[in-house]
Amino acid sequence: MASFESVWERMKACEGQEFHTKTHLPFTYRIDGTTVVPDRTGYPIHISQFRKAFDLMPLEGPGEINRLVRGPAYVYAILSDWRTRP
Repeated sequence: MASFESVWERMKACEGQEFHTKTHLPFTYRIDGTTVVPDRTGYPIHISQFRKAFDLMPLEGPGEINRLVRGPAYVYAILSDWRTRP
């Protein structure tokens, strides 16, 4: 399994690319320091939220992390995508 640091580097490389939530809603994101900001919401998701979910991978869907992280639909979509997947 890849390290979280390598996944974070891939996430940075994919900034601005289109991703899709599990319900097929398209979104892009920008990275601002240690936060990911999805264009559909505008609220920042701290790197720590991705690290929490990363430690639980593989996941079946965002419902598994709904109460553990902020923005579970976005965290799941990004971490489960082939471009960033651990």
